[in-house]
Amino acid sequence: MRYGLIAGNGQFPFLVIEGARRAGVELAVAAIREETDPMIERVADRLIWVGVGQLGKLIRFFKAEGVARAIMAGQVKHVQIFSDAVPDLRMLKLILRLPRRNTDALIGAVAEELAREGIELIDSTYFIRDQLAADGVMTKRAPDERERGDIEYGLEVAREIARLDLGQTIVVRARACVAIEAMEGTDETIRRAGKLARGRLTVVKIAKPNQDMRFDVPVVGARTIEAMVEAGATCLCLTAGKTLMFDREEMISRADEHRISIIGVQPT
Repeated sequence: MRYGLIAGNGQFPFLVIEGARRAGVELAVAAIREETDPMIERVADRLIWVGVGQLGKLIRFFKAEGVARAIMAGQVKHVQIFSDAVPDLRMLKLILRLPRRNTDALIGAVAEELAREGIELIDSTYFIRDQLAADGVMTKRAPDERERGDIEYGLEVAREIARLDLGQTIVVRARACVAIEAMEGTDETIRRAGKLARGRLTVVKIAKPNQDMRFDVPVVGARTIEAMVEAGATCLCLTAGKTLMFDREEMISRADEHRISIIGVQPT
């Protein structure tokens, strides 16, 4: 079976390519011109560059490559999707049919278009499940009593904002919400929280209820730890089995170095 990759920005697409290669699988890569790191040309087996609105071109490439299953990895910024993109006819028709113009609705509609062409969009972690957050404490230090209280409060709030599709991250101090993720992403949310209330912060990042693992999977990495150090955050709580930890070993090592606790909790 031939696999395809729709590559957005960041490290995610590179990890998928590496994981597929370990599994003995070659990927046909459709790289988003406005988003994907040009370095992908050095690691992809077969590659085409497409604009963010060129759905027809992407589908033609996958069909020519005999792709039956596709993975979507890497963010495509909201502004690129709904403001700056010049859609082709196929994408324009899709956008006009959307009941809501949010990212989930758009990508869900793209998945349906792919399915009509015999291409199944699958779990984006399919080749890199070893990079998912584990259940329980992953660092040398476990959360202390204060941090556990903030986690308890943070999970309650984070689950509600995730249900409303407002973000996946909340930063808490003394059972009070300091910052909620908007469009800036996890690391910038943590930095913003540090400017508002530096020190003794707990970061809670969770998957949405019934998280669709085909896209918009929660992601953290070594840079998240750097942002936490800058902000004076001491604890990170993640959804086990549904949050990707890029550079997992390095991330945990850096957390241990700064006595930051990382814990995975079961989704609810």
